[in-house]
Amino acid sequence: MASSLTCAGVVWAFLSFLCAAASCVGFFMPYWLLGSQLEKSVSFGTFRRCSYPVRDESRQTTIMVEQCGRYASFQAIPSTEWRICTVVTGLGCGLLLLVALTALMGCCVSELISRTVGRVAGGIQFLGGLLIGSGCALYPLGWDSEEVRQTCGNLSNQFELGTCEIGWAYYCTGGGAAAAMLVCTWLACFSGKKQKQYPY
Repeated sequence: MASSLTCAGVVWAFLSFLCAAASCVGFFMPYWLLGSQLEKSVSFGTFRRCSYPVRDESRQTTIMVEQCGRYASFQAIPSTEWRICTVVTGLGCGLLLLVALTALMGCCVSELISRTVGRVAGGIQFLGGLLIGSGCALYPLGWDSEEVRQTCGNLSNQFELGTCEIGWAYYCTGGGAAAAMLVCTWLACFSGKKQKQYPY
């Protein structure tokens, strides 16, 4: 099987896939922010949440439903900043995944990735990482929403966690994006083989 990648290109393809996988898994998982409410653990992502309060009319109390799920609609996401974060981070993850899958195909298909295509792919990876990084930077702006305040001891505010803590999925998403921006973008410049010149 012929490859259109150099040795650096094969490393780039593998690392691109790992970075995209880390960012996508972190983005999808609802463990960006961890706290507790009514003595039950609660966690938030950008568009998902685990454990939520429900009013039990028969007992006239509020109980916690310990399940994870998406918000019912895009507008139900607790803050505008988290809605923007969801769109921006999702777009960035999509770009990283697109480049990673193209790079992996380059391991098996000859003349798929030239030096120019590799550099363009590196630029797309940089843009994807930048979008994800922007989403991660926007996320703390939503910590002042009522849902988050209830979970964080009514002490949270923008860039102030209160009694909550940042979860592993936030670091996973940001780490994947940072690695894509710094390492993969640089490796992409050396990924493609020089195109053969055919005399016509």
